Amino acid sequence: MHPSTTRRETGLVTALTRTAALVLLAALTLVGLQARPASAADGDVTWTVRTAANGYGDDRSSYSYTVNPGGKVEDAMVVANRSKTPLRLALYAADGYTTDTGELDLVTKDKKSVAVGAWVHSERDSVVIKPGRTAEIPFTLTVPDNATPGDYVGGILTSLTQSDDTRGINVDRRLGIRVKLRVSGKLDPKLAIEDLQVDYAGTSNPFGTGEATVTYTIRNAGNALLSARQSVSVESPFGWLRAEAGHITAPPELLPGESWKVRVPVHGVAPTVALTATVHLTPLLTDASGSITPLDPVETTTHGWAVPWTLLVILVALLAAVAATVVLIRRNRKRGKEREDARVREAVAQALGEEETRKTPTQPTQ
Repeated sequence: MHPSTTRRETGLVTALTRTAALVLLAALTLVGLQARPASAADGDVTWTVRTAANGYGDDRSSYSYTVNPGGKVEDAMVVANRSKTPLRLALYAADGYTTDTGELDLVTKDKKSVAVGAWVHSERDSVVIKPGRTAEIPFTLTVPDNATPGDYVGGILTSLTQSDDTRGINVDRRLGIRVKLRVSGKLDPKLAIEDLQVDYAGTSNPFGTGEATVTYTIRNAGNALLSARQSVSVESPFGWLRAEAGHITAPPELLPGESWKVRVPVHGVAPTVALTATVHLTPLLTDASGSITPLDPVETTTHGWAVPWTLLVILVALLAAVAATVVLIRRNRKRGKEREDARVREAVAQALGEEETRKTPTQPTQ
């Protein structure tokens, strides 16, 4: 349970209240994790909530139901006032969603719920509990006739709004219990891998390996609550020089329609110009008893570039040096040939001159 605040503005008729942190998964499931009621405390104001003992069980950590479309469930929540003064709490239900940190949260009261939050109704919307006493709050969950089969998550909440005049804020403190619902019908558990990309960062060592970063989005494309085991690998053309990522933390259980972004580093990747990245998911389905069933795997690949720039620069410099050497050798050979041709021409001319001199008769002297 986390408080949220809103600043009051002087002169307004009504204080503006913003409910910030909602009941996180740890708060919603504290009953089951520590085998005692979840509690909220702030100074002298303390209360706890727990599931009622009835035909559904005596010591439940949360509410879990499987109901046909058009069906109805009747249950109750027990609220205890551990304070020394009477306590007035608001009561309501809300839809759940997965936060960016992977925790279950509930929408605020001012936002419209369309599933569990709209289908759970209590006989009253508030309760006053005397010091040291408990109250059992009955509620009914009614599933519409046209409800889509599949999994839904929400919660039933108690809320206390307190005013802090010294700081000019209102604080909304909430404590509740998770409600997990499966509407009967065809279950279609399905995960999809979307927006798969691979990027490469090399090293200054021309013969060293670099790091590839694989990013993708897991989307729950079915109607069941799912998590997954995942693995990522990167390989060069023809499947050579394969590198695998280490352990990858499993994504949280995603509600139907929710997405989860993943970023995975893969070390020891050789810069072989072209890379192929592969993501392998095994969806995990949890049934009402808590048993986990692996489903058919999902696999997707993409391609990227891993250019060995340092080695390429060295290679280009080497090729340039070889080319320059070849040009220099050819130029020297050409100049040598030109000098030799000139020498031959000069020798031939000289020989012809001498021959001409011999053939010319000598004139007698008078």
